[in-house]
Amino acid sequence: MRRSLICGGLRWWGVVEWRMATAAEVSWESDGIAMYGSLVRPEGDGPFPAVVMVAGSGPTDRNWCSPLLPGSNGSGRLFAEAFAEAGIASLRYDKRASGPHAMENVPKLIGRLSMGSHLDELVAAVGVLAADEGVDASRIVGLGNSEGTLHVLHYATSVQDVPFAGIVLAAPPGRPVGELLLAQLALQASQIPGGDELMPAVREATERYEAGLPMDPDPRLPESVRMVLASFETPANLPLARELWAESAVDRLPEMEIPTLVLIGGNDLQVDAHADGDPLQAAAAGKANVTFAFPPNANHVFKEDTRTPEEVVASPGNGYNAEGTRLDPEALETILSWLQEVFASKS
Repeated sequence: MRRSLICGGLRWWGVVEWRMATAAEVSWESDGIAMYGSLVRPEGDGPFPAVVMVAGSGPTDRNWCSPLLPGSNGSGRLFAEAFAEAGIASLRYDKRASGPHAMENVPKLIGRLSMGSHLDELVAAVGVLAADEGVDASRIVGLGNSEGTLHVLHYATSVQDVPFAGIVLAAPPGRPVGELLLAQLALQASQIPGGDELMPAVREATERYEAGLPMDPDPRLPESVRMVLASFETPANLPLARELWAESAVDRLPEMEIPTLVLIGGNDLQVDAHADGDPLQAAAAGKANVTFAFPPNANHVFKEDTRTPEEVVASPGNGYNAEGTRLDPEALETILSWLQEVFASKS
């Protein structure tokens, strides 16, 4: 039977017992809007070290699933289960513009979505995690995926009541997001006849955007491309979209003084091990606290994907959330080993 418990503004819903852990649905408020997450604790009394997970861009939910992609077997949930088995608690949450409450929240967020509002969400989530009696607040690591890595970096490079013990940047952009978008659209264009001829029109639209003008994309561009470009001008996404356009993880990585793990998968079609990894490694040159890993079979959400690059490009969304897919073993082992070292150093 579903249970609801309210304590100090934190709402617990439907506690579920797992074989190795307890998962509780929790709710709290951020700037007057309810947020929802899953708090997972290993069996035992604790207090346990913990990870707060920040999902990627757009409508990606706490489990790292998106309504734009098929399947519900998200990497966020799989990471939470793996962490629990390793004796690590975790909190993953729906951003206010994602998950089942997105439609009711988006009208309230128009004009208010920004890098700052995402940081506020993360601050609130960390506060919930740190306040849990089963969590060691001095041993909390922030783990972000894709755009989520930028929010983790913003938290880690600002003064916070609960500082991170370390951070994991899973598929961080090493190029400005606008440049990354152009590379992704070029890859998609290469898969259709005459697609390469469309890219000059795409670049013209993005150059207008960078100049502070409307994109006004060429109507001859495919609707799917025009929709992607339009998403950066949708009022519900502003001012966040304009802030994101010029930002990359390179901007703040040099400021990191706590243990930092950077991972980019060899089968990641969105963030590239060289085009993004090389500038990130250059930005971290001489910093012994920053570790890099490039698991060859991991995709953007760190699922194992052993297809050839050509096969991956031909069906880029496949393998993200499909049933039967699993976390990439090498990536998971790298993260778990690194976490254990960080937590041990804080004991």
